[in-house]
Amino acid sequence: MATAILKLPAVKARTGLSRSTIYLRISEGRFPKPVSLGGRAVGWVEAEITEWLNQQIKASRKAARTEERPRSNDHKQKGPRWLAPGDPQDF
Repeated sequence: MATAILKLPAVKARTGLSRSTIYLRISEGRFPKPVSLGGRAVGWVEAEITEWLNQQIKASRKAARTEERPRSNDHKQKGPRWLAPGDPQDF
């Protein structure tokens, strides 16, 4: 089975990332490294890009589920309301 190699324009199209973001994430260890194709040419292994995309989708969906949890009413003020100057006083 042949390994498919993606050039930078294809990687940008699949990921939606810019060239600079791709290389920044590579330097941070958060994106697959390219393989040398000789000279100054590089490409990315298609399967590695697909796996990276699947991991991003999984992480995004997991984060979305935690944000969907019902919130408690703990954020509501429980004590007396502080009145601003000029507010009518109800007592």
